[in-house]
Amino acid sequence: MTQVRQVGLLAAGCQPWNKDVCAANGDRFAYCATLAIYIYQLDHRYNEFKLHAIMSEHKKTITAISWCPHNPDLFASGSTDNLVIVWNVAEQKVIAKLDNIKGIPACLGWCWDTDDAVAFVSQKGPLLLWTISGPDSGVSVHKEAHGFVSDVSIFRWHTQKKGKVVFGHIDGSISLFQPGNKHQKHVLRPESLEGTDEEDPVTALEWDPLSTDYLLVANLHYGIRLLDSESLYCITTFSFPSAAVSVQCLAWVPSAPGMFITGDSQVGILRIWNVSRTTPIDNFKLKKTGFHCLHVVNSPPKKKFSAQSPNKNHYTSSTSEAVPPPNLTQNQAFSLPPGHVVCCFLDGGVGLYDMGAKKWDFLRELGHVETIFDCKFKPDDPNLLATASFDGTIKVWDINTLTALYTSPGNEGVIFALSWAPGDLNCIAGATSRNGAFIWDVQKGKMIQRFNEHGKNGIFYIAWSHRDSKRIATCSGDGFCIIRTTDGKLLHKYKHPAAVFGCDWSQNNNSVRIWDYTQDACINILNGHTAPVRGLTWNTEIPYLLISGSWDSTIKVWDTREGVCLDTVYDHGADVYGLTCHPSRPFTMASCSRDSTVRLWSLIPLITPLQINILADRSWEEIIGNTDNAVKEGSPPLLCGKVSRDIKQEVENLMCNPRVKKLRLFSECLSPPGGSDNLWNLVAVINGQHDSLLPQNYSKGMMHLKHLIKFRTSEAQELTTIKVSKFGGGIGAPTKEKKLKEAAELHLRLGQIQRYCELMVELGEWDKALSIAPGVSVKYWRKLMQRRADQLIQEDKDDVIPYCIATGDVRKLVDFFVSRGQLKEALLVAQAACEGNMQPLHISTPKGASSSDDIYKEDFNELLHKVINELAEWYFQDGRAVLAACCHLAVDDIELAMAYLIRGNELELAVSVGTVLGEPAVPATHYALQLLARKCMMISMWNLAADLLLMTPDSKAQLVKLCAFYPGCNEEINDLHKKCNLPPVEECIELAEKALADGNVFDTIKYYLLSQEPEKALPIGIDFVKGCMKNSDWTLDTVYPVLDLLSFIRTEKLLLHLCTNTRNELLILCGYVGALLAIRRQYQSIVPALYEYTSQLLKRRVVSVPLKIEHLSEELDAWRACTQSANQSSEESPCTPPSDSQRTVYETLLKRLKEEPLKGITGQDYVTGSNLPSHSDIHISCLTGLKIQGPVYFLEDGKSAISLNDALMWAKVNPFSPLGTGIRLNPF
Repeated sequence: MTQVRQVGLLAAGCQPWNKDVCAANGDRFAYCATLAIYIYQLDHRYNEFKLHAIMSEHKKTITAISWCPHNPDLFASGSTDNLVIVWNVAEQKVIAKLDNIKGIPACLGWCWDTDDAVAFVSQKGPLLLWTISGPDSGVSVHKEAHGFVSDVSIFRWHTQKKGKVVFGHIDGSISLFQPGNKHQKHVLRPESLEGTDEEDPVTALEWDPLSTDYLLVANLHYGIRLLDSESLYCITTFSFPSAAVSVQCLAWVPSAPGMFITGDSQVGILRIWNVSRTTPIDNFKLKKTGFHCLHVVNSPPKKKFSAQSPNKNHYTSSTSEAVPPPNLTQNQAFSLPPGHVVCCFLDGGVGLYDMGAKKWDFLRELGHVETIFDCKFKPDDPNLLATASFDGTIKVWDINTLTALYTSPGNEGVIFALSWAPGDLNCIAGATSRNGAFIWDVQKGKMIQRFNEHGKNGIFYIAWSHRDSKRIATCSGDGFCIIRTTDGKLLHKYKHPAAVFGCDWSQNNNSVRIWDYTQDACINILNGHTAPVRGLTWNTEIPYLLISGSWDSTIKVWDTREGVCLDTVYDHGADVYGLTCHPSRPFTMASCSRDSTVRLWSLIPLITPLQINILADRSWEEIIGNTDNAVKEGSPPLLCGKVSRDIKQEVENLMCNPRVKKLRLFSECLSPPGGSDNLWNLVAVINGQHDSLLPQNYSKGMMHLKHLIKFRTSEAQELTTIKVSKFGGGIGAPTKEKKLKEAAELHLRLGQIQRYCELMVELGEWDKALSIAPGVSVKYWRKLMQRRADQLIQEDKDDVIPYCIATGDVRKLVDFFVSRGQLKEALLVAQAACEGNMQPLHISTPKGASSSDDIYKEDFNELLHKVINELAEWYFQDGRAVLAACCHLAVDDIELAMAYLIRGNELELAVSVGTVLGEPAVPATHYALQLLARKCMMISMWNLAADLLLMTPDSKAQLVKLCAFYPGCNEEINDLHKKCNLPPVEECIELAEKALADGNVFDTIKYYLLSQEPEKALPIGIDFVKGCMKNSDWTLDTVYPVLDLLSFIRTEKLLLHLCTNTRNELLILCGYVGALLAIRRQYQSIVPALYEYTSQLLKRRVVSVPLKIEHLSEELDAWRACTQSANQSSEESPCTPPSDSQRTVYETLLKRLKEEPLKGITGQDYVTGSNLPSHSDIHISCLTGLKIQGPVYFLEDGKSAISLNDALMWAKVNPFSPLGTGIRLNPF
């Protein structure tokens, strides 16, 4: 099992080097970093885009991507390593590859007139056509598109006219080719260039989707033109507000004929145009940095929720309801198109902008676009990580939210290294390839000092002294190591015989350790990497733990005592450069790479025994030690760093409740970022901690709901300015409006107020209608308000919020927020309603009727818990189980919070938190302790497992299983029996025979398993289970305890040849009962696999069990039919309803299953990192045949793999491996 777990990913930004580096199709979009393609897919359940896959086959800069117009699963990419690849997104694999092509494929496009051909071109041509499959597969040369005078910058196939293609050139001209027509080379240069040698590159080309001949062309300086490709005539030249504006990207909007959009390259202004006007219809400033490329998504994402349509009555009485038009722009001439635009910016930012709703559906503000050479945590804040990149910037990230907080001004050339200033100075020193070193003030956002002592030589490392904050050291390719003060005064200059690649300050104030190297001997060589090693870091708490990062794209973890590699991580897609840990969170590591990503890792699985020692309340000597003892070969891991010693001192100084404090401090130190601090703050609130003791960052996380409104109200009072990003407007007004307005004014003068209101609604002037509506009645005003809210919900507009709040329609507003994935907004509204801040406008009740306030409050509470459940599930499905638990703690639902921690396999955290929370968490804490004991069994920590089980009352059955499975000698087994209060091995045979004579089956099995002849338990237990299953009314609870106990027979006994028959029967019965348990626990992903496993064993092995393959198939079909029917959403295409016989079979199954005794434990397991795609480490699940996303678990043959999520669920319902070997599965 993997020892290092990925817990976070900072994706790369979009590269600014090449043109066609973003694309979209259906509910997916993709963009190119320098070496990888990032694919995002819409999660319809939460209406948000999530990173779905990273494609990283290219080893050099990607030049272009093109999505297949006929198949949304396929796209092609080209790169500077003379490679073109066709990818299948659904299967996340390469399906065709063309290498060793002549020239770099600078531009690339899928041929519209064929299903399986990709065209690409380099510089001056020729255009090459690659047919991927079929009888004509191979590469051919376009007969005419070659021999260009000027380099090709971009080309586009016509979407309707077969074979028609246009090329844009660096000199500003275009070339046109169409079968049967004379080709036109280098025509239609901008007028200002005619007769000159000046260049004005074509930056964008797009055919009009509604015309066979019209073409939009953008030149870098000249601007945009609409051209007729047949007559070679410029129809329109479009005007910009300023001559300084330049455009590098444009796109037609398919949903709005005649409309197109452009993105400015200086500032991130999105402009909306119509071909009938030479000036923009509208302008939106989306970002400070300019656009690099954009792409319109053809089909906008589906919305999960829509309000009921307004009543469409068309009769003309004075009280009829008008049908309102869609909202228009200021002058109501052009409606903004309901399109979504993939926007890529020059700073690496990527987003999906909804033009109709004027909001981001998805936005990643910043991202490195090139190799990240270094990463460092801020000395006084383990949540802030700085990164230095080839792209000339340093960025500072919040690793809890994985978002960029600050970025340096840029233009520094390559930045090789960085170093934080000590303490809270909030400055970073950077080292560059040619521009010396600098100090960047993060808060002020500017450079405050530069150092040029190395001249133009590259500075490879920089180190800010943490003992003397005024000293900075650098080392360079000039062979010098220089120490100077922060104001630039030179202190020391050390000469080396060659380039110096590293330097650092001593961190130890108290002692100097002198090493004797006179023996001229190498202590150890760590072999394993296949390329040079660039990153190295020692763990600050485990002195023998060394982590290395290499140009072979791997990270390796070493035990330097024996020179053993403990784990190898393959997730990065290119050279690994930087590795770093923060001393106060020593088991969370960040790594950075040439693949432009930063990844976060948890090293906790490397010290599992130590972590369980803390939970079992073992002595300090088994937790904290000194370096000399810790580095001895074979000694268990001990913490030897400053942080652990500080924790010990703080705990020992406490007068009361030291165990609670100890659990919290160690949990915060050992847990990776992503919610553990938040969880402990909520635990403290539930346990009665005063609000004044809450940390400053408490309000940034998931708050307890008693604080939510108070903190948000305070926050609202602090916000005093509102920034408006939209400017500009439309023109014109149709004649129909004028007539309707005249009619409305006349109705008003006649006193027909309701008719006036309805006409105003028809005109779209809701505000006028609503301001007059109370003149009809308050009831009519409310009804009109609700109609307006319904329309705004249909249009997905934020303007709906005040209407719902004014009418007290909390449920509608909450549903609106939930449908958009704005779950935190929904939670805020629901809590405000619960606290009485939103009063529903209900009709007064007659005298004597009970007040409806309590009913409404109860309704709001139900709504609040619905939103909390939705938010928790959103976090959980995103691989953030700790934050899901925080959601339930925020409403004091301790049981569900514990269940989410267990389902996320955060067992140590669950035990720590459950111990502190006490009685309400007891059942879940005991279950977590049982699973942890199984984890101890895997690592042969038997006494520790016994200690954990002894922490639970009524643990005798669990202790029996532990002792039954223990593989030691008789003396060792008896010692463990004694610890667990069980009889010696020798007595167990007698006790088993006595129980057998008394007819006590369970005790017979138990004592035989504890004896020297445990195999005698197998036939007795299996005969009992088979006997039960022959009765039609048998239940899971009657057979499972016996099978569970039998499964703990020692493996070497179970695998004996004489046990072959009983072993096969045990595996089959455990497989079938496991399938039933999986149904009860709603482990949907493994139910079919368990049925298939059982069926395969029945086919291949000679057994006598009361099960038939046909019966298993029938049950599985019934389960599928009934659960699919129940879980189907209204949006999905209808599936075949279950037949009557299937319903009967499924009802019989449910009677057998009964309910799961532990609250909230049902539902699939989802560990941290489950949603994180790997660059290169690809494994296929032997259960599903699909690529595994997230952590992988290898089975006992070392080759077969399943996802860790599936392994955890399988082990909870069936203890034996899916390979049918009889080996126990233990993925905990």
